Amino acid sequence: MRLALVILPVEDLAGAVAFYRAALGLETSVEAPVYVELRDEHGMRLGLYRRDAWVRLVGAPAASVPDGHLAPVELYFLTEDLGAAIDRATAAGARVLSEAQPRDWGDTCAYLEDPSGNVLVLARPTE
Repeated sequence: MRLALVILPVEDLAGAVAFYRAALGLETSVEAPVYVELRDEHGMRLGLYRRDAWVRLVGAPAASVPDGHLAPVELYFLTEDLGAAIDRATAAGARVLSEAQPRDWGDTCAYLEDPSGNVLVLARPTE
């Protein structure tokens, strides 16, 4: 078994799609009225699902992320040029939560928040 896809329910589908295209350079691979799937050059897939439609699909209520709070999810992206990745993400609208610094597990990471309240980690192996 392998993880094939991560799907994030979002309030603003168009805004989330625009953010991830601009911040990470992801390309659209699937587009439907309530769902868009993005892909990188390595085949990593990220699905963005309009929250109200996702709730109907799974048949259970889902908590929204209140303003000023973070979703309990973290997306961890490896990059060769960490500075450029951080600049690109912040230019697209990400908010820096923790500046890039070496972490105990061997990566240098910056923690950011996307416009939907999800945590993005941009990382590279510490040299």
